Amino acid sequence: MSENSIWPQHEITQNLVREVANGNETAVNDLLERHRQALRRLIHFRLDRQIADRVDASDVVQDVLLEASRRLKDYVSDPKMPFHLWVRQLAQDRMIDLHRRHHAQKRSVDKEQRLQSPAFGDRSSLNLAAQLRDDQLTPAAAMIRKELEERFLQALEQLDENEREIIVMRHVEHLGNGEIAEALELSPAAAGMRYLRAIRRLKAVLTASDSDSESASES
Repeated sequence: MSENSIWPQHEITQNLVREVANGNETAVNDLLERHRQALRRLIHFRLDRQIADRVDASDVVQDVLLEASRRLKDYVSDPKMPFHLWVRQLAQDRMIDLHRRHHAQKRSVDKEQRLQSPAFGDRSSLNLAAQLRDDQLTPAAAMIRKELEERFLQALEQLDENEREIIVMRHVEHLGNGEIAEALELSPAAAGMRYLRAIRRLKAVLTASDSDSESASES
């Protein structure tokens, strides 16, 4: 796991999982609370904007943690994947359920409206273009970073779901290739190839966007 990962340090999490397996009730709360902030950042980023207008990300986080608490005994008895990938999957399942219910209720929404709604929720909660804090940036540098973030996100929304997913996992969550492969149930080689294809596609979209901007400025 990268040191920039949004997920807590894996070694400490492993120790807590062992404590939970040994019957330490205090460790249960410590383990779950330890992942609350990472879950909140992931869910805040991934929620469809229309859903985010109706559902508070904190409520979704709480639902995920409650589900994790209910299923924790089964997990610690046979942990088939690292805890952060397991709880991440619970969050993914919860968001998929929310999206399905939302779109089932909104089948009559005009296609143009849906295209104008960003695929991601509150993207400002994640620093996509730099790891520097805002107070370390000059106003000009902060403006450039914001522009880079916006370009990145606009390009990201033009990719298909598989392409978006693996880029978010690598560059937002900062998961390693092995973790991504495990989460997506792929071989490391297949995960690596999917990532390379997604990056090539993202670069192509960004290049096309640059060309369009230059053409517009020249006309």
